[in-house]
Amino acid sequence: MRIAVPKEIKPREDRVALTPAGVRALVEAGHQVAIQSGAGIGSGIADEEFRRAGAEIISSAAEMFAIADIIVKVKEPLPEEWDFLQPGQVLFTFLHLAAVPDLARMLVDREITAIAYETVELDDGSLPLLHPMSEIAGRMAIQVGAHYLQKGEGGKGVLLAGAPGVRPGRVVILGAGTVGGNAVRIAVGMGADVTVLDIDPVRLGALDDHYGNRIHTLMANAQDIEEEVQKADLLIGAVLLPGNRAPVLVDRDLVSRMEAGSVIVDVAVDQGGCVATTRPTTHDHPVYLVSDVVHYGVANMPGAVSRTSTFALTNSSLPYLLDMVRMGVTQALAGNRALARGLNTEGGKLRHPAVAKALDLPWEIWSP
Repeated sequence: MRIAVPKEIKPREDRVALTPAGVRALVEAGHQVAIQSGAGIGSGIADEEFRRAGAEIISSAAEMFAIADIIVKVKEPLPEEWDFLQPGQVLFTFLHLAAVPDLARMLVDREITAIAYETVELDDGSLPLLHPMSEIAGRMAIQVGAHYLQKGEGGKGVLLAGAPGVRPGRVVILGAGTVGGNAVRIAVGMGADVTVLDIDPVRLGALDDHYGNRIHTLMANAQDIEEEVQKADLLIGAVLLPGNRAPVLVDRDLVSRMEAGSVIVDVAVDQGGCVATTRPTTHDHPVYLVSDVVHYGVANMPGAVSRTSTFALTNSSLPYLLDMVRMGVTQALAGNRALARGLNTEGGKLRHPAVAKALDLPWEIWSP
């Protein structure tokens, strides 16, 4: 098969979908890999490293897409790439279609077999391709929030660690999954006063067992959310419903009751956000104010630590890609239930129930 890895064009998206080691594994399995020139520069990988691993280096994005059986990306195709896609091609990338209905319709209309990293799901409900990026985003969320709490960045001038005789900053985390758990880890390490809320007592119990009295755990009901959000110096949105739009847990009125200079980092922004006032931003223009509260809504947070993210993503995605090229995509989907759950569009139809529900569109279950 012919695998193409285009250069990402989303603003400040410096990740690349394959490392040289990934290229070598595919080439040694008997397949052709094309990398767009400069695709790895943002992750510190030169064209020559890809070439030594066996890749062909191609300068034109249009040519990259034209020759591909499988297109492997990091982020969803932007509108300027849509015309490059051809019926029957396979697209393997993060998609988050619940937040971009026009992209979903285009993939259906062009009969693209689109497999989304974020909906590849194991039998236990875990998300192996989203997991490493969620770990990174969760850890970054506290780092980013601490930065914007500085007075010169628009924040209230709070140090999360506090100081002798001064209380530490209050961090409230909505969601105790991968993002939330990793945010807890960094917030505790920085010495913050941490409260995490979730609807799953098992998740809360695991965090409580690990951190003990260093954190507070609460069930995520309306009363507790309202009380804790108003006290937060830093609010982290870490809610995920795989494939579906994130539920809005914090409405506009509640944001208006937060103290001026508080910071919201809504990691759920890829799926629409769990705070009503969240909207997507970019690394070039990451923040904005609503009711004097700083909002950070960058939809590709791990792109800021691109080298770490690139290697972590390839470590997780490569086994699935190797299955597709060795067995053929149809057989790989038929034989791997986790990969099949990642199928969002195929044959001119939506194939994922949560995506269809979020977009209020019909869908059909896929069968080989």
